[in-house]
Amino acid sequence: MVFKKIISVFKKDDKKTRINEKMDKNGLIIFKSVKDAMKSEKILKNYNISVVAPPPEIREGCDLAIEYDLVEETGIKRELRKNNIEPLKFMALNDYSLKPLELVKVKKMDDDYLMVRCGNMKITIDREGNIVNISGGGCPDVPYLTLKMRGRNIKDIKEEESPKTLGYTLCAYTLNKAFEKAKELAVEK
Repeated sequence: MVFKKIISVFKKDDKKTRINEKMDKNGLIIFKSVKDAMKSEKILKNYNISVVAPPPEIREGCDLAIEYDLVEETGIKRELRKNNIEPLKFMALNDYSLKPLELVKVKKMDDDYLMVRCGNMKITIDREGNIVNISGGGCPDVPYLTLKMRGRNIKDIKEEESPKTLGYTLCAYTLNKAFEKAKELAVEK
């Protein structure tokens, strides 16, 4: 059942220790623009990276950053240079106060619904994986994405019908992150 898997996500067993161990070997790439961050995610798909929100204290250019394994920094810098992307900075995450914020958050609503949020975009599914609501954002492609997806089962939506394929804005990008997590949870059912 989807919701049993989600409950395990919220368990706090030794979470702070795991976070501190992860931070000792990770770094953060800060970008000038959302466009650079999104392009970098595609370029660095073969590296151990994740898109995160930088903590407010170090946010400079945009609301997206890339967390990466420090061991891969040389290769990552080479790939970005080769693709003419110049991040504002690379920094080690050796200070717990600099912990990046998770972009995707999951919330169980009653026993029947699950809401997955990324940035301002939210997607809500029922127990069977049917998309019952999409909300948030203010980008011009959000109504179109909502019309294309609401009422359908998330497990049946193919890659070419995903928000990242149909949309073209930051809202579509963040909706796609929420969509991917919701689909992952629905498939685990």
